[in-house]
Amino acid sequence: MTTIIAFIIIFGILVIVHEFGHYFFAKRSGILVREFSVGMGPKLLAFRRNNTTYTLRLLPLGGYVRMAGWQDEDDEIKPGTQLTLETNPAGEVTRINTSDKVTLQGGIPVQVSHVDLVNDLVVEGYENGDESELKTWHVNHDATIIESDGTEVVIAPADVQFQNASIGKRIMTNFAGPMNNFILAILAFMVVGFMTGVQQLDSNAVQVVASEPAAKAGLKTNDHITAINGKKMKDYNAILTALSKKQKSVTLTIAQGKQDKTLTVKPTKDGKIGVMPIVDHSPMAAIKYGFTQTWFMGTRILSELKSMVTGGFSLNKLAGPVGIYTMTSQFASQGFISLVFFLGFLSVNLGIINLVPIPMLDGGKIVINLIELVRGKPLPREREGVITLIGVGIMVALMVAVTINDIMRIF
Repeated sequence: MTTIIAFIIIFGILVIVHEFGHYFFAKRSGILVREFSVGMGPKLLAFRRNNTTYTLRLLPLGGYVRMAGWQDEDDEIKPGTQLTLETNPAGEVTRINTSDKVTLQGGIPVQVSHVDLVNDLVVEGYENGDESELKTWHVNHDATIIESDGTEVVIAPADVQFQNASIGKRIMTNFAGPMNNFILAILAFMVVGFMTGVQQLDSNAVQVVASEPAAKAGLKTNDHITAINGKKMKDYNAILTALSKKQKSVTLTIAQGKQDKTLTVKPTKDGKIGVMPIVDHSPMAAIKYGFTQTWFMGTRILSELKSMVTGGFSLNKLAGPVGIYTMTSQFASQGFISLVFFLGFLSVNLGIINLVPIPMLDGGKIVINLIELVRGKPLPREREGVITLIGVGIMVALMVAVTINDIMRIF
């Protein structure tokens, strides 16, 4: 149960933070955000503020943001559809009900002939089924539409659609999701640094374990190991490498205060002498660790992606929901700090993977934006739709293959 809860919370945080990035920059770019949902599936509750409907849904699996025109979303209402209109004193339509789950008291029942909620903002049809007179109602720019599941959102006129924003604002809105994941990773690693301190691996200063060979030989905490067996040591990683070889004894050249000394140490049977990196518990070290660890993780992930392209593709280098659940179980067993570290690791992964230039992902959308910038005009919507469809096919096939591989690795 602990693993399930941890998985839901981590997955939810990752997705909501990602979607909030799109939401935040869309709002400030004049793009209408029609809905911001926490969770998926059936709606539990909803409220609307500043033309955005905020919903809480049943399945606690992330969430999503709906921007007007972002994913070829429209409110097509076919001729013959029965709906109800609510108007203001000026006769403008303010609410359109297409759901049989909601009743508009005093609304006008209409059999639709033609609806345009993007450009002309009109509804044409027959009131109360009277086909002797075709009527036209003008729709208010900020009117709402009640969808089939009962969710009420603002309509999406052309001037507030994604495509109407400048190319720079669209690129930033697409990039904002991955950017938020990078920010989340930095914050998560900062938290780890504040809670545990930060190992100073870029220093040759060491912390000494009491009663171990190095301590018995006279090495003290904060001494600098400047050389091992005559070879210079620039940092702790070099020290670790030099001590990884099984040796009967090692000669340490150390800087102890203002004095340089030479010590001979006999390692234990497993080759250890009892030294660890210095741990810095200062706030500045934790803040720096947030940035450096995010950068380190990011470069490693990019290196792995490069090797998959140049050195051969392997599903074993990828993990889907099943693989992530398994890893969540492992980190959850190690405690809260390990889970926070895992959150940072996954957030860097999600940010980078979303920037891969595959249509459907944010990276693919940015590439389409850049093509438009070079061409001086957008790609035809039909062609962009085909490209996106291909991207969806690739992602679905990859997800199925990765999930099957994850299950096979477990069993």
